[in-house]
Amino acid sequence: MFTPHITNKVAIVGIGNVGATLAYALTLSGLATEIVLIDRNAYKAEGEAMDLMHAVPLVRPTKVYAGDYKDVKGAAITVVTAGTAQRPGETRLDLAQRNTDIFKQIIPEIVKNNPEGLILIATNPVDVLTYVSIKVSGLPSQRVFGSGTILDTARFRYLLSKKFDVDPRSVHAYIVGEHGDSEVPVWSLANIAGMTLTDYCKTNNLGCRDDDLTQIFEQTRDAAYHIIERKGATYYAIGTGLERIIEAVIRDQSTVLSVSSLIQNYYDLSDVCFSLPTVIDRGGIERVLKLKLDDEEKNGLINSAAILKNTIKNLIF
Repeated sequence: MFTPHITNKVAIVGIGNVGATLAYALTLSGLATEIVLIDRNAYKAEGEAMDLMHAVPLVRPTKVYAGDYKDVKGAAITVVTAGTAQRPGETRLDLAQRNTDIFKQIIPEIVKNNPEGLILIATNPVDVLTYVSIKVSGLPSQRVFGSGTILDTARFRYLLSKKFDVDPRSVHAYIVGEHGDSEVPVWSLANIAGMTLTDYCKTNNLGCRDDDLTQIFEQTRDAAYHIIERKGATYYAIGTGLERIIEAVIRDQSTVLSVSSLIQNYYDLSDVCFSLPTVIDRGGIERVLKLKLDDEEKNGLINSAAILKNTIKNLIF
C-alpha cells in the first residue's frame, strides 16, 4: 500500500508566469514549509526566490530557494508548469508535441529524484500531458494528475454568480472533459441553494433564458483566448487553482475538485485523461466521482474524450 509523504515541501518546475504566481500564492498561504523553484534559466529562478524570501518576514515562515532536480527529493508534490506557452490564435492541443518533447526530459528527472511524491501537471494541453506523464513516469496513476478544468469550473461559477447576483462560492457547477474547446458544462447538476438553475429562476422570479446560459458557457470556454489577446498569458487564476489543489493534498482534505486524471470504465470511456469531480487527499487521486449526466452531456463527454484520444495517438513519446 502506498504511504504518502508527510512533508509540506513543494517543488515547482518551470518558473514562468504560472510557476512564479503559484510560488507567490504558496508563500502567502503558509501551506508549504519549503518551496523549491526549478527552471532551465537558473538565474531567473534565483531572482524569483530572492524576491519571495524578502516577503517571508511579512507572512509565515517558509523557506524558498532555487534548485535543480535533485532538490525535488522529499517533496510531497511537484508541480510542473514548464513548457511552451499558448500563442495568440493557438489552441491548447496545438502545443501537444512541443510540450511532450519537453516532458520526456522533465518527468524522468522528477521520478528519479523523488519516486514517492505526487506530480501535478499544469502545462497545456494539460489532459494530454497528464496522460504522457503517467506513461513516461511509470508511477501509479493516482499519483500523477493535472489541474484539468479547475480553472474552467471557477470561471463558470464566477459568471453564473454574476448572472444570478450571488457569491461565486454559493454556486455549485462543474465543467468536465477536456480543458479546452471540447469541454462540457454540466447544466443538469448546476445548482444554487440545492435548486437547479431552472428551479432557482422560477422560484425567485428571475429570468433564465437558454441563450443567456449559452453565452455564459461560451465566455467560460473562450476566456483564455480573450485574456491572452489582451495580456499575453493567464496566470493569476490558474496559480490560485494550483494552490487550492496543493492545499487539498497537504492538509489531506478529501476535497472534491475538477482535476484531470486517468479515466477507466467511465461511461465506457477508458485510457484517456480528462476532468471529472475528483476527491483529492494526501495520496493524490482518492477516487473519481461518477456523475448522473443527461444524454447531451454524456455525448459531449464522449466527444471530448475522442478528441483527446486522437491527439494522444498521434504523439511520439
